[in-house]
Amino acid sequence: MQWIEWFTNPLTYQFMQRAFAAALLVGALCGIIGSYVVVRGMAFFGDALSHTILPGVALAFVFGQDLFIGGLLAALVSVVGINWLASHPRLSNDTAIGVVFVTMFALGIAIISSARSYSADLAHILFGNLLGVELRDLYILVGYGVVVLVVIVMFYKELLILSFDETLLRVLRLPVANLRLLLLLLIALTIVASLQTVGISLVLAMLITPAATAQILTQRLHLMMIWAAGLGAGSGVIGLYVSYYLNFSSGAAIVLTSSTIFIVVLIGQSLFNRISARQHAP
Repeated sequence: MQWIEWFTNPLTYQFMQRAFAAALLVGALCGIIGSYVVVRGMAFFGDALSHTILPGVALAFVFGQDLFIGGLLAALVSVVGINWLASHPRLSNDTAIGVVFVTMFALGIAIISSARSYSADLAHILFGNLLGVELRDLYILVGYGVVVLVVIVMFYKELLILSFDETLLRVLRLPVANLRLLLLLLIALTIVASLQTVGISLVLAMLITPAATAQILTQRLHLMMIWAAGLGAGSGVIGLYVSYYLNFSSGAAIVLTSSTIFIVVLIGQSLFNRISARQHAP
C-alpha cells in the first residue's frame, strides 16, 4: 500500500490540491489553444506574446492591482499593435511581432529594474508560482477557460479553415482579418491564464510541446486538440509529483515532463514506422 501513500501524501495539503487543479486546467487549456499555434506555425508569436505581457504584470504588481488584469491589458495592447504594424505593406508579420516583442519586454524590464524593492517578488512572474495558487486564481482560470472554449466551439469551422487555408476563407467571403485577430486574442487569454502556473519564461513550452506531441499522434485538428489537452493536463500532474518529491521548481518540472513525453512519443513513433515499413517491405 506504500504506492497509494506516495500518490495521496501531496493531496493532504490544501495548497497542493489547488496546485493540482490549476495544473490540470492550465495544461488542458494550453494544449487546446496550442494546437492552433502549432498548426499555424505561430511559435514565435506565442513566445513574443508571453513576454509582452511583462510590463502590464509588473505595473499591476507595483501598484497593488490584479496581475491577471494587468497582463491581459498588456496582451491586448500587444495584439492590437502587432495587427496594426502587420497591416503595413512594407512590414512582414514576423517583423511586426519582433518590434512589439522587444519594445514591450524592454519596458517590462525597465519597470522591474526601477522598482528594486519588488524585483525578488516579481521572480514568480517569470518562473511561475504554482504552489502559491489561491482559490480566487482557480476561479479566474475556470472563467478564462470557459470563455476560450465557448469561442472555439462557436467558431470552430472558421478557425479550422483559418489554420489550413486562408484563401478558402476569402473565397467564402469570411472576415479573415477579424478571425485572425480573434485567434490572437484567444492565445493572449491563454497565456495570461497560465501566468501564475508556469510563468512567462515557460508558458511557451506548455503551448507548444503537448500540441507538438499530439501532432505526431494524429493529423486531425479536433483529435489533436483532445490529445494535446490530455497530454498537457497529464504533464501538469506528473510534473507536480516530480516537483514535490525531488524538491525543485514546479513550473520547470511540468515543462520537463512535457518535453520527456514528447521525446518518448517521437522515438516510439519513429520505431513504429520503421517496424511497419519492414513488415510491408517486399
